[in-house]
Amino acid sequence: MTEIDDIVSHMQRFSWPDYLVFTLMLFMCILIGIYFGFMQSKSMDEDDYLMGGRTMMVFPISLSLIASFISGITLLGLPTEVYSYGIQYVYVAGGVIFMGFVMGIFYLPVFHDLNITSTYEYLEKRFDSRLRLFGSIMFTLMNIAYLPIVIYVPALAFNQVTGVSVHTITPVVCIVCIFYTCVGGLKAVVWTDVIQTFSMFGALLLVAVKGTYDLGSSRALAVITEGIESERIEWPDFNIDPTIRHTIWSQIIGGVFYWTQTNAVSQNMIQRYLSLPSLKAGRQALTIFVVGVMALMMLCSYNGLLIYATYKGCDPLTTKLAKVRDQLLPLFVMDILRDLPGLSGLFIAGVFSAALSSLSTCLNSMSAVVLEDFFKPYVKNPLSDRAVDWIMRSVVVLLGILCLCLVYVVEKMGTVLQLTMSLEAITNGPLFGIFTLGIFMPWINGSSALTGGILGVVLMSWISLNAQWGIASGAIKYDTKILSIENCTYKFDTTNVITNSTELTSKSNDIFVLYKISYMWYTCLGAVATIIVAILCMLIFGRNDIKKVDKALITPCIRKFMSDQKMQETNGYSTKNIPNKLKHSESAL
Repeated sequence: MTEIDDIVSHMQRFSWPDYLVFTLMLFMCILIGIYFGFMQSKSMDEDDYLMGGRTMMVFPISLSLIASFISGITLLGLPTEVYSYGIQYVYVAGGVIFMGFVMGIFYLPVFHDLNITSTYEYLEKRFDSRLRLFGSIMFTLMNIAYLPIVIYVPALAFNQVTGVSVHTITPVVCIVCIFYTCVGGLKAVVWTDVIQTFSMFGALLLVAVKGTYDLGSSRALAVITEGIESERIEWPDFNIDPTIRHTIWSQIIGGVFYWTQTNAVSQNMIQRYLSLPSLKAGRQALTIFVVGVMALMMLCSYNGLLIYATYKGCDPLTTKLAKVRDQLLPLFVMDILRDLPGLSGLFIAGVFSAALSSLSTCLNSMSAVVLEDFFKPYVKNPLSDRAVDWIMRSVVVLLGILCLCLVYVVEKMGTVLQLTMSLEAITNGPLFGIFTLGIFMPWINGSSALTGGILGVVLMSWISLNAQWGIASGAIKYDTKILSIENCTYKFDTTNVITNSTELTSKSNDIFVLYKISYMWYTCLGAVATIIVAILCMLIFGRNDIKKVDKALITPCIRKFMSDQKMQETNGYSTKNIPNKLKHSESAL
């Protein structure tokens, strides 16, 4: 055993109070699932299971949105990002704010008035069944690729603080999540998310307060000072070069595209907004979501600066005290909390809470998509209640098992924050482009939109996968901020500490320029390419007859430029089917 191993082993003091706190968090999730699944007087039908009866309250839905989006990937990845590269990524907060306005004004009013369950039902109403199937398949494939990462990241943290294998803890946590999602439906998912959101905030605050206290008399001032001196705290980069990893343009413009897609048209998030009884409630939830996400991002960023202020003279990544980048925050937690029983367990419970909320959200959303888009449109006779119930719950179980198996693949890949956003963009950008075509451009028909979407997926697959291969092979490498090992008090292997920068530069120069584009531009690039191709395809497939497009399917700001026809019945859809509580006059919009 090396000295590094001795140090890590000494830090791994996950005592029985820590295990107790962690277990209580899992047990509470199980109890919530049991309550909503078995103890309510009213039996749960399809609308209750998938949409919470469309009568959910704003505050719990808001917290569920925060918990669903802020997974363990963000909790562990963002502090590491700030520690290694500085706060340039954090300027994406500007994109988050703009997203709130864009979604609330243009996208949310359309979906909230349609009384749909699957977001991709919109594509059939606006275009045709081909687009609905295309969107559902893309969503399914990306969820299958995304969920193993969600599971793997907190397992890394657990491994760092306990020494327990990743493949030992992931089955336990997955079984708990599958159980309460399967039996409790959306209400169980939302209310576990509420608890898990408080757990996340508590864990991050705990680390921030204890880590700052341990710095001594200067404390928080030292964190800011060290951040400025090491250039981790810096002004936005206004360079227009799209190959620079983070600039103000990639964070604001690229961030708006990424966050709007994720919130406005993704089934994982929009299903929560549609479970609220009114558009006003949806906008209130959106506002709370934006504020909550920004607060969590600031807290994660501060913890990244705090880690640097603590380890500025001996970088744990260089010495391999942390085996991979995403174990940096758990290492820091072990260091500052190892003598306080129960607190390490609280932190790990917070990280797993983030993962469980994202996992349960995706599982619940997938059950909605599979039922509404892969079964109902293709059966001759209406499904019985028993068949619907069996399909919804089977999807949760089978997808959970599949993603658990795919964890073995994910652990061979790179840093999760960039990896996740890069892979998501393969489908997210083109899908966002298709929805934007439908909502803003009534003259675009289904054939043009489908062609744009397919070519967009091909383009983004080519760029994203080649870029990830370049990063994995070392051909694409991004310079980190200053990381020193001059003041280390323990021995470590120095064989691979010094990198041949000339060789790396040579490899980077051989990479095709499109592969070097910042991953923050991927969603934007995929969406814009899809839109441009669809517009050009009008030369082949012609224009849509705007008079036949239901105005309810178009964003309110475009409706006033259309003819004065009333919202009419198209594609088997009629606004008269919308419940009164969901209707809103155009004047109110």
